[in-house]
Amino acid sequence: MTSRTSRTSRTLAASAGACALALGVAAPALAAPDADSDDTAMVSVFHGVPGLTVDVYANGDELLGDFEPGTVTAPRSLDAGTYDIQLFEAGQGPDGTPAVEKKIEVPAGANATIAAHLSADGKPRLTAFVNDVSKVDAGKARLTVRHVAAAPAVDVRAGGQPLFKGLENPEEDTTVVDAGTVPADVVLAGTDTVAIGPADLNLKEGTSNVVYAWGSAADKNLAPATQTLGGMESVPNGVDAGGGGAAVSSNSSDQWVAWAAAAGTAALAGVLVARRAAGRRG
Repeated sequence: MTSRTSRTSRTLAASAGACALALGVAAPALAAPDADSDDTAMVSVFHGVPGLTVDVYANGDELLGDFEPGTVTAPRSLDAGTYDIQLFEAGQGPDGTPAVEKKIEVPAGANATIAAHLSADGKPRLTAFVNDVSKVDAGKARLTVRHVAAAPAVDVRAGGQPLFKGLENPEEDTTVVDAGTVPADVVLAGTDTVAIGPADLNLKEGTSNVVYAWGSAADKNLAPATQTLGGMESVPNGVDAGGGGAAVSSNSSDQWVAWAAAAGTAALAGVLVARRAAGRRG
């Protein structure tokens, strides 16, 4: 099934991210700027901090209010530049203490997805991910899974077979697969203990499909969120199909709603708590 797999842990200085988050904008991918790009960037934002609705400030001005967890924003072009970004719990800024604060440079020509999420130990953070929006062969689709949850390492399986192994927060892994419906689940790394799923993924030809595993195992609120980017079709005779990684759809529940299976989440939470307890005893 897999034609190419590459482990990436691409954490881009959270630059385009926080600004995008501040503006509540979204875009699918961050490719390296090219010589022909103008003074803008395309950015999409995913909010994966459970239980925390935020207001976002840039250079002291409120740019986004009541941004809710589980949301993937739509693509938008941003002016390149440097922004002082602050994320406050809704209603507590700008005089309160920000949950996250960072000075962010948004590079011209970038195309990125930014995630506000929990670290492996449960602390809010910002991570900028590079989306691969290169063309795929006819009949193929790209699948990327991003581990942005407060949870231990996981394996991702397709049709019962490991697709990605040992994925840790905030890593991602990506591969090209046959287009169509793929049954998938997430298990604790090196085991058959299901943490999320199973569920069917509908991967359409010429799309790049990003799945975010987010939430907290200890709090039993692990959940999936999905984003689909179009325009990766390879067209005969070298004709570009267009699209350039435009967001076809983004949602947090439709495709992988079954991945929030309570039993799997509880099992993962139990393992995480046991590991933390063992660490304290050591």
